[in-house]
Amino acid sequence: MNNTLKKLLLSISCTLLFFTGQAQNSRSPLEDMVNAIKNDRVLDMVKYFDNFVPITLNNNQAIYSRNQAEVVLHDFFEKNTPRDFNTMENGSPDNNSKFMIGTFDSQNAKFNVYVLMKMKDGNYIIQDLRINKE
Repeated sequence: MNNTLKKLLLSISCTLLFFTGQAQNSRSPLEDMVNAIKNDRVLDMVKYFDNFVPITLNNNQAIYSRNQAEVVLHDFFEKNTPRDFNTMENGSPDNNSKFMIGTFDSQNAKFNVYVLMKMKDGNYIIQDLRINKE
């Protein structure tokens, strides 16, 4: 009986771990981006970077390599730590793209955010990221 109870508990634990993992992975790419911005987690954004990433910061537009984009965003968020983030609008203009418009407040200023993601090789990547001071 003791052995049967152990097997049952092990089976239940594995099932719970599986469903917990699935729930965490069920967030959409846009939800990941919102959480990454809200929580100052540039590393969570990097998984949506292509080899080159178009980023506009305070109306300065540039295309960065994957590594450069990470450094640029890390530097930006270090100077403008988000305190709050609000999604204003989001949607899917077609089956292969998603967008999000929002605002975030930092201690220094308020910023408008626009993210456009497109499907590439079965994964969403950032096609355009704009963060501009209001």
